[in-house]
Amino acid sequence: MAVPEHAEHGSDVPAAAPAAALTRALEAIRGGAYIVDERGRIIAVNARAEDLLGRPAADLLGQDAHDLLHRDAHGRPLPATQCRMRQAFHARRVAQAEMDHFVRGDGSVLPISWTIAPYDIDGEASGTLVVFDASAGAPEAGSRPEVVDGPLPELERLALLAETTTRLTSTLEVEETLRRLVALVVPRLADWTVIDLITEHDEVWRKAVVRVEGDKLVYHEELQGPMPPIPKESPMPLSRALRGVASTLAGPQTYQREPDSGIAVEQRRLFDATGIRSAAITPIRSAREVLGALTLGRAGHRADFTPADLSLIEDIARRAGLALDNARLYQRQRKVAETMQNHLLPQMPRVPGLELTVRYLPAPGASQVGGDWYDAFPLSDGATALAIGDVVGHDLEAAAGMAQVRNMLRAYAWSQTKPPSRIIERLDEAIRHITDVTMATMILARLEEADNGHWKLSWSNAGHPPPLLISHDGLAEYLTDGHGILLGVQAGRRPDAAVLLPPGSTLVLYTDGLIEELGHTLDEGLQRLRRHAAALAHRPLTSFTDQLLSRVRPAGNDDDVALLALRAPAPA
Repeated sequence: MAVPEHAEHGSDVPAAAPAAALTRALEAIRGGAYIVDERGRIIAVNARAEDLLGRPAADLLGQDAHDLLHRDAHGRPLPATQCRMRQAFHARRVAQAEMDHFVRGDGSVLPISWTIAPYDIDGEASGTLVVFDASAGAPEAGSRPEVVDGPLPELERLALLAETTTRLTSTLEVEETLRRLVALVVPRLADWTVIDLITEHDEVWRKAVVRVEGDKLVYHEELQGPMPPIPKESPMPLSRALRGVASTLAGPQTYQREPDSGIAVEQRRLFDATGIRSAAITPIRSAREVLGALTLGRAGHRADFTPADLSLIEDIARRAGLALDNARLYQRQRKVAETMQNHLLPQMPRVPGLELTVRYLPAPGASQVGGDWYDAFPLSDGATALAIGDVVGHDLEAAAGMAQVRNMLRAYAWSQTKPPSRIIERLDEAIRHITDVTMATMILARLEEADNGHWKLSWSNAGHPPPLLISHDGLAEYLTDGHGILLGVQAGRRPDAAVLLPPGSTLVLYTDGLIEELGHTLDEGLQRLRRHAAALAHRPLTSFTDQLLSRVRPAGNDDDVALLALRAPAPA
């Protein structure tokens, strides 16, 4: 955070809130945490932040947080105008980010997620709390938060809610969200956590019954599983919470009366098995519906929950509901996308004498679909068409555009079998008038058996990475002829090229996600593909394809990959 230009220099620590007192409060936060004053200078920091940043508190206190810590992904100073945290700081609003970067004391770059929230120090000075962590994963072993017995001080409450938001919103997996929710509240607020969720079929499922034992969270699977239906009129606490009526305090005596529903029977069983003496039960809601209920239970010598505790637990459950709703929506979208992709990508035809295999890998951060595609189909004169292409984007819109292009290509190729360049010309003209596809690349190839027993490949390339041909002896060359501009730019005449496939050779058609890598040139990616393809030339085609993807696809790939590999018959 940059220092405001109008700020006056004075004491780094407000007199009303000594740094030592603020630091003690920050130690209850599991993630890294620090507080800055109204000028953006650090006035308190916890031990976890010291560990993550590799800097002692003495090197942090009094420093401008933005200038000292903020960097881009490559370790370069981050301009103040590009800093989202700085903008939230000056606006005095709550904000968060799933991926940002701090610089450690040794100069290395630390990827972080963070949450920032304004905080009034003793009602006088204006401060800001920053909670961050090095990853979205689980906390390190031995870093258990302090156990709370009684209402949380306001600063610790704010810190816990900020940490809850950061951890729960940085994943889109339902099971991971539940795991993080449990780790946030046990043992900090309770000895037991119970999570009941309502499924899409309006069934209740007890997803988690967890107790802390030493440094481990133990899931009691014998108490988890399907639950009876939600009663419509029951006044019992869990039934009311699952209907979204209210939060309630409960104890074993609550369920000792004659049960009014199957859920009441299960609750009596839960209290008997766990020894919970005091429980707080609250609905888990999204903006649209009730998703379930969160139960926190205390046993042993801890104080009972009081009505004052319910507001904090409700705030946690509300954040959990938003995170769970986002995760569910994402999983539904992914399921639809996977189904759509399975129907869009075709089965390969059988071509006597040839081996043919294909692979499709979605972009890691996308919805399991994209604009990359492959195709192979028979032509009306008995030849076989091969195609690979890439419609800009990797989302459902790109997948829909890909389907349009592929279907039109099949129609044109069937009616006009050769040469490939004429088919691409007709396709190029059509997509600019009757589709929403703005730009695309593709290769269309025609494969037919020659008179001498070899196979002839003729093709036209519309702005796509060149095919790679690998001989049986490991000689690899790119087929750079027949290359023209990409689709959607302008219509015009396109070139053709042809080659005889050597016996036992392997042809690889691929999309750019296989070779492009941030910070590296395209030539480096092409050379990497050539080298590994040559080394794998002796492998069976299925093994060749899998190993090629594994070795060549960049680790930081953020694009989908389609690959089509063909092998000509080996020499007699």
